[in-house]
Order: sequence, then C-alpha cells, then structure tokens
Amino acid sequence: MPVTFGRAAGPLHNGGALGRPRHVPSSVVPNANEDNLSALSQVQHRAVSELLRVAPVADDLARRFQEAGFSLALVGGSVRDALLGRLGNDLDFTTDARPEDVLKIVRPWADAVWEVGIAFGTVGVQKDARVGDADRRFEIEVTTYRSEAYDRTSRKPEVSYGDSIEEDLVRRDFTVNAMAVALPEKEFIDPHGGLKDLSERVLRTPGTPEESFSDDPLRMMRAARFAAQLDFEVAPEVVTAMKEMAERIEIVSAERVREELNKLILSAHPRKGLTLLVDTGLADHVLPELPALRLERDEHHRHKDVYDHTLIVLEQAIELEDDGPDLTLRLAALLHDIGKPRTRRFEKDGGVSFHHHEVVGAKMTKKRMTALKYSNELVKDVSRLVELHLRFHGYGTGEWTDSAVRRYVRDAGPLLDRLHKLTRSDCTTRNKRKAATLARAYDGLEERIAQLQEQEELDAIRPDLDGNQIMEILGVGPGPAIGRAYKHMLELRLENGPMAYDAAVAVLKEWWAEQG
Repeated sequence: MPVTFGRAAGPLHNGGALGRPRHVPSSVVPNANEDNLSALSQVQHRAVSELLRVAPVADDLARRFQEAGFSLALVGGSVRDALLGRLGNDLDFTTDARPEDVLKIVRPWADAVWEVGIAFGTVGVQKDARVGDADRRFEIEVTTYRSEAYDRTSRKPEVSYGDSIEEDLVRRDFTVNAMAVALPEKEFIDPHGGLKDLSERVLRTPGTPEESFSDDPLRMMRAARFAAQLDFEVAPEVVTAMKEMAERIEIVSAERVREELNKLILSAHPRKGLTLLVDTGLADHVLPELPALRLERDEHHRHKDVYDHTLIVLEQAIELEDDGPDLTLRLAALLHDIGKPRTRRFEKDGGVSFHHHEVVGAKMTKKRMTALKYSNELVKDVSRLVELHLRFHGYGTGEWTDSAVRRYVRDAGPLLDRLHKLTRSDCTTRNKRKAATLARAYDGLEERIAQLQEQEELDAIRPDLDGNQIMEILGVGPGPAIGRAYKHMLELRLENGPMAYDAAVAVLKEWWAEQG
C-alpha cells in the first residue's frame, strides 16, 4: 500500500511503539514545522508498521541479536520498498556483529544458511514463517557494518568493517537506500535525508557523487538501474559526475556490469535507464553498440532514426510479454539492429540500405554478450533471434507456401514464440495503413503455422527415415555419406511434407543411385 507523502497518514495497524526518530534533520521536510514533522513521524510509523506486518520474522531475529549483545537494523532497499508499499520477501539487515558471530546466531534459527558472500561480510539466510493465513519464505541477508572502496587498479572492493550504523549508511549508494530501522526498538534512522528524496522521487548520493563513484564505479550504473526500476529522476550533480567519471566503469568486472544491465533491462522503465547510460557516456564503455545506433542523417539521405527505433521496439516487445519480463526477448529487441552502422550504404537514388545487417548484427551480438560473460545458451538464443528477425520480410506479403512455413518453424526452433513477438515489435512505422498490412501478413503466417503444426507436428520436424533406417536401407555404416543422406531426406521433408515409409525408401534409393 503506497505511502502518501506531504500529509499525515495513520499507521497501517498497531505495530508497536515507534521509537523517537533520530538523525532526521529538519531539512528532511521543506520549511519544516510542527505539522510537517508530525507528518514525517506518521510516515516513519507507517513504514515500520508495513515492515512488521509483512515481515514479523524481523522482530524475532532482532531479539536473538540483542540477546547475544549485538545490534540489528533493517536497512537499504527493504526500508525504501516498505515506504513505497512494495516490500517483498527479500530482506536486508545490517549489524555490528562480525560474520562469524552472525553465523552462530542464525544457524539455530534459520531453515537454511549460505556463506557465498561472507568474504564481503554477508551471511544469507532462508526462513519459512507463517504470516497471517499464508506460509511465506523469506530470503534474508545480514551484513556486518562495513565500508568498501576500489583502488585505481583493482576490480574487487577492499572490505573493512565498521563499528556504527552511521558509518555503514554513509557508504550506501543513494540516500533513498541509506535509511534504516533499528530493531527491536523500531527506531527510524535517516541521517542523509533519504525520506525527503524518496518523496521527491530523486536519486542523490549520501556524500558527493564523485566520492561515491570513486569508491564503487558500479554505482553509476545503479543510478541508471534505479531510475528505470523506480521511475525516479537522477539529481543533476549525480548526472554530471556520471559524465565526468564514465571511463571509471571499466575497472568493474564484466560480471557485475552484466548483472546491473540485466536488472535495468528487466525493469519497468528500461528506456529511461538506457537513455541515461547513453547520455552520460557510460554506454560507450559497457554497451557501445547502443550509442552507435545514433547514426548521422542529412537532408539527402533520409532513413529511420535507428536508435529511437530500437528503444521503441524494446517497449513494444515488453507489451507483448505473457509471463513477466523476458530477458532473452528484451536483449534481442535491444540488439536486433546493431549491425546497421557497419552495413549502411548510401544508394544513388538517395536512399540508404543496410543489406545483411541481421547477419552482421548476430555476430556482433555474440561478441558483446560473450564479453559481458553471458551464458552460452543465452548468447546463442539472442544471437539467433537477431539473425532471424528479418526472415519474415524476406517472404514479402504473399501467401506462404507449406515449404516456407516449415523452414521458418525449423529455423526458429524453440525461439518461435519470441521470434513472433520480436518481428511484430519491429514494426514502428507511423503509416497506419502499412502497419496494418504488416500485421495482417504476420497474422496469416501464424495461422499457417498453426494449421501445419496440427497436421504435421512441425515442432519436431525430422526426416521420414532416421539415421539407423538409412544405414540399414543403404547397407552403409556410420560416416559422412549417412550425414548427407539424412540432410537430403530432411530437405525433402521440409519441401514436400511427410511421406509414407515406402515412398521415403524409394526416394532414398533413387538419391543413392545418383551418388554413384
């Protein structure tokens, strides 16, 4: 349930007494007065109530830390999301306990514990709990107060532990992530005005952005990611620092860059984040193919704005998603035209061509995604979609033959549904008549596919004779000849549809005789 800022709002329920807010300067509310401070207190109370309503495990865990002589606070994104009314089952805590002490406290309590991030002071915990009438599984991270910074050559942060929550919060990336609720006393902590920035939907850094981005350059990409996820604006001084320090992102490992890029692309407003990456120059270092799409145009050679077209295709692909964000589809939409700058040719009639840009683009896609350490399977799928995205247009708007349909389905394989969505999204013409004609043509193709799938099981196209049958009929063992025979029979299957066994045997023997 979203919080309404700027007026008093009652707590969601009697979630317990809210301790006196500390570290909340009057600047948190413009022209602070008694009414504003009262409203601020109500918002804090509402946030804490939301936290306790959604995650009663927080109090239970906090008491265990308190009994062991340590402090515990809900922190960062969990507090931010509670204020926005979107808190889920992933909870982040910070503590003065060292990792070895955290393990001693959580192991008797948790349903599962993992230590993947323990080198950075983080212990992972899984806890199943009954909340109201539902069973819920919470994924919890408990991190020791810390500060971290990069030197000028290392790709990994140096981690040192702190002794206070103030030290921990000042190292956070943005003020909206630098708020905490100390437990079990339920004390709201906001030393950097994060609540005010949250109400204004703006991203600022707790210290200077230059210091923050020097400590961890990945925070520049996180600014773009949060802008895309939360639909927030990035403060002008932060944007300026991103432009001035963009080259610093190269010190960050490809894996960390990839993960931030994924979160941005899978967000609710990816165009906003991608535009920020391009405008600040960050994209020149992490995804240079995207800004390269901003091709220069002149009055004599007119063509579509490829960069803007790409962002529109991405947005249209998102509208066609069925079961939530689809990283494969979104990456294909983003990269489908990256081969155009390399294949652009100015024609004598004043036009512009991009012949075979889909083939060049597929190779470029594979190279970029490999550099970003994507999985081989994802690289293969996205590259294939880029390669196939023009296949539909190669057949024109006429009636599709059975053979063409079979080949289209065979070449797309398990990516067929995504290819449908990508092809439809790639139509960004403002000419309504042309758009309607293309839509009808693709409707016709999908109908033809459905008809043939029902008749011939297109999803599993195979030759009418398998390899063992071919060897038995020809009396030949495994080898290149059998491979050629299999390929010949597959081509006949695609061209003519299924054949009866006797007919297939006759065709195979005829082909074999022709081979000498």
